[in-house]
Amino acid sequence: MPALTTTSDGFLLHGEPFRIISGALHYFRVHPGLWSDRLRKARLMGLNTVETYIPWNHHQPDPDGPLDLDGFLDLPRFLRLARDEGLHVLLRPGPFICAEWDGGGLPDWLTGDPDIRLRSSDPRFTGAVDRYLDLLLPALRPHLAAAGGPVIAVQVENEYGAYGDDPAYLKHLADAFRPRGVEELLFTCDQADPEHLAAGSLPGVLTASTFGSRVERSLGRLREHQKEGPLFCAEFWIGWFDHWGGPHHVRDAADAAADLDRLLSAGASVNLYMFHGGTNFGFTNGANHKHAYTPTITSYDYDAALTECGDPGPKYHAFREVIARHAAVPDEPVPPPGPKLPPMEVELSGRAALLPLAGAPVRADVPLTMDALGQRTGYALYRTTVPVEGDGLLHFAGGVGDRALVLLDGAPAGVLERERHDETLPVRVPRPGATLEVLVENMGGVNYGPRIGAPKGLLGPVSFNGTALPGWDCHPMPLDDLDGVPFAPAGETAVTVPALHRGTFEVGAPADAFLSLPGWTKGQAWVNGFHLGRYWNRGPQRTLYLPGPVLRPGTNELVLLELHGTTTARAQLTDTPDLGPENTW
Repeated sequence: MPALTTTSDGFLLHGEPFRIISGALHYFRVHPGLWSDRLRKARLMGLNTVETYIPWNHHQPDPDGPLDLDGFLDLPRFLRLARDEGLHVLLRPGPFICAEWDGGGLPDWLTGDPDIRLRSSDPRFTGAVDRYLDLLLPALRPHLAAAGGPVIAVQVENEYGAYGDDPAYLKHLADAFRPRGVEELLFTCDQADPEHLAAGSLPGVLTASTFGSRVERSLGRLREHQKEGPLFCAEFWIGWFDHWGGPHHVRDAADAAADLDRLLSAGASVNLYMFHGGTNFGFTNGANHKHAYTPTITSYDYDAALTECGDPGPKYHAFREVIARHAAVPDEPVPPPGPKLPPMEVELSGRAALLPLAGAPVRADVPLTMDALGQRTGYALYRTTVPVEGDGLLHFAGGVGDRALVLLDGAPAGVLERERHDETLPVRVPRPGATLEVLVENMGGVNYGPRIGAPKGLLGPVSFNGTALPGWDCHPMPLDDLDGVPFAPAGETAVTVPALHRGTFEVGAPADAFLSLPGWTKGQAWVNGFHLGRYWNRGPQRTLYLPGPVLRPGTNELVLLELHGTTTARAQLTDTPDLGPENTW
């Protein structure tokens, strides 16, 4: 019998009345050295449960390889820490998670196959899911409530009603858990829309809903769909995510707290999305693509109760007061903001041109997509020659995925963006046989809707003034290892773009900081080999979060990839984040 069961209007935990007061906390978006801190702060706010997705694409990057459960992906350790803190856990293993995460958590080796019908009862898809669960669930069984662990419920799929209508698929997923040892309560969640709830739910499985406002109407729709059982908001949206070029979304703390009070006053259970958002480190951010492609920024602060760096924000205090009206809150003080490094400047005195670092090419008559090159994150470099000189139009059939820097004989000639539906670029070819180079950046895999798995790189033939350009060298550039980059003093190297820049700085006691890059344009940042993520002066975010555990006492290294150009050779470490102009909703 599962530890968590349902009654006509609520939950029982080990036979006693229980209300889920949970908050979302994605272990894979938080440095593992900070998991204990974040879980403790969840308990001190009054939460009795935390919720997390499980990103299939990172745990199983190779369809034939073992499961990755190390470092940021050490889910068993995260679950042990939650148990030690006295918190229960809601697991949301997908297979699709959305989460503004690259590809919605679906592996690229799966989404890159155009013949597979994703998120359906297509046996090629369900077979891949089954093989994944065969690897994942044995590692998690010791952490289920039936074995004395913290996991009290497991989600089946994720907002499926907004995507499809395949009851056989949902039933296959639900049935997949039981023979693999999962006795715990199963639930689905869908937006508070009658059609979504109908298409995404399953007989015998608890239906939960997702919404951020209109509490009475949303709970009413859930009750209309499910005549009895707990009212559970599996995602109560207390903030929102941001796209490059847009504003930083915030929600008034008093407004969110008032709606939380309405939820709890109605007797409902709740999972705050997000309690703590964290960061899309490296190349992990997702993207939306409805009318246009819009990639998500590096920060996943989400205007959550706990800020990106783990400090209690206005919502933390407001929510703690609301929760105290409905449940016991620990009689302990609210944690203060964590220590920060003192502000300092970092001189980047080393430089290395990027394009000469490209690996061995794959030769092709037409450019190969990044998928065909076996690469789904980072960059790809494409190189050919243009046989004639003069003014004309470069045409990129099908556009680019997702942003392309075009160079002729090493000189920047322009940029194309999927976001703007660019396919043509006017250029001046300086000489017959000029070298054409196209550096394409994957800005993040679509994480929601039918465009998941959209290809990256150059997406078709390239022509100049109507004449196709054949004979392409296609170079994968994942930038997953910068060891061995031949940095030289800036004064001894020619000024080129794009380029890698290196500097060092001294730290006494490691603490959190924020990397600020005024005068820099667009690129990536690494500290001590740890990939902080993408920066872009398009905004909204103007700083990158640097977790204290990344630093070490003494000398530390900063490396920047700058795609365009910089007006300075300095970067700044500050003690204050800047996520850009705010848009309150």
